[in-house]
Amino acid sequence: MSETVRPIIVVSRCLDFEACRYNGQVIPNAFIRRLAAHATLIPVCPEVEIGLGVPREPIRLIRQGDGVRAIQVATGQDVTERLVGFAERFRETLSEVDGFILKSRSPSCGIRDAKVFPSVESEAACGRRAGLFAEVMLRRFPGLAIEDEERLNDEAIREHFLTKLFTFARFRQVAKAGSVAALVHFHATHKFLLMAQSQKELRAMERLVAQAAHRPLLEVIAEYRQHLQRALQRTARRTAWVNVFQYGFGYVSKQLTAREKALFQQTLEKYRRGRLPASAVLSLLRAWIVRFEVGYLLAQTFFEPYPDDLREPLDPRTAWELGLPLARNRRRVPT
Repeated sequence: MSETVRPIIVVSRCLDFEACRYNGQVIPNAFIRRLAAHATLIPVCPEVEIGLGVPREPIRLIRQGDGVRAIQVATGQDVTERLVGFAERFRETLSEVDGFILKSRSPSCGIRDAKVFPSVESEAACGRRAGLFAEVMLRRFPGLAIEDEERLNDEAIREHFLTKLFTFARFRQVAKAGSVAALVHFHATHKFLLMAQSQKELRAMERLVAQAAHRPLLEVIAEYRQHLQRALQRTARRTAWVNVFQYGFGYVSKQLTAREKALFQQTLEKYRRGRLPASAVLSLLRAWIVRFEVGYLLAQTFFEPYPDDLREPLDPRTAWELGLPLARNRRRVPT
C-alpha cells in the first residue's frame, strides 16, 4: 500500500553494532536488526569518536552551576568540550536524516534520562536530563523521530516512532523532487493518517497545498514540513483513530455481509475500550480494501505507514477470530 522508502536513522553504535560500551560490551537488539532491512543506519559512539578507549572508565554528568560537565570520574578528565564539539561537527554531516535511536541513560546519548550527579564524589543522582550528544541532536532536529531503545519496547511508542520515521522519509522524497505534483501526491496519500493525527494541522496543510502553484515552492515545502512535524509530534488519540476507522469502513461497508459488518463493529468497540490493538482493526480493514480493490484506500499510507513485517503480529487467537491469515512465526520485537 505505502510507497517504498528507506529512512535514514542515526543509531548508537553499542546497540547491536559493536562492542563499544564503557564495559566493552554490545547490547543485542532484535528490533534494530529487523529495521536494518528497511532503513539506512548510521552508527555512532561519541565516546569512541573523541578518543576514549574500549573498555574505558565511565563518564558522569556533574552539576556545575546552571549546566553540567562530563567528567571521567576515575581520572578526573573533563570531556565536555570534546563531546559537544564532536556532536556539533557530526550534526553538520547529516544533510539527510529522518530519525535517531539512541542509548538510554547514556551521559552522551540519553534522550531524557541520563543521570546528573551533584558532585564527582556523590553516589546519588540529583536529576536526569539529555546526554550531551543527544542534546545537540534534539536542538538541531527537534521534530524528527527520536527515541531510545528501551522506550521502543513499548508497542504504542514503537508504532508511533515507525509511523513518524517512514512518513518523514517519504516527505524527504517530496522535498528532493521539488515539484507541486509530488507535494499534492504526498498530501493525498497521507490524508487519512493526518486526519487521525491532527485535524487542525491537516486543514493548515490543505491550505498550503492549494497555494503551492502560486507561491515559491521551497517556502511552501518548508512550511508544510513544520505542520507535518507538529501533526506527528504526539501519538494520535484513540478517539481520532476510531473516527478514521469508521470513515474508511464507509468505503467498503456496502459490499460486506451483515456478519462482516457486525465483526467490524465488535472489533472497533474492543479497540475503543483498549482490549485490542489498532493493528487488529487495521488488518481487518486492509483485508477488505484489498479484496474489493478500493483504489483510493489502497493508496492511503494510514493502512500501512511502514513495512508490515516491522509491525508486531496479532496473536493467533485474535487473527483467527477476525478470519485473517496467521502471521508467520517470528520472535517478538522486545530484546
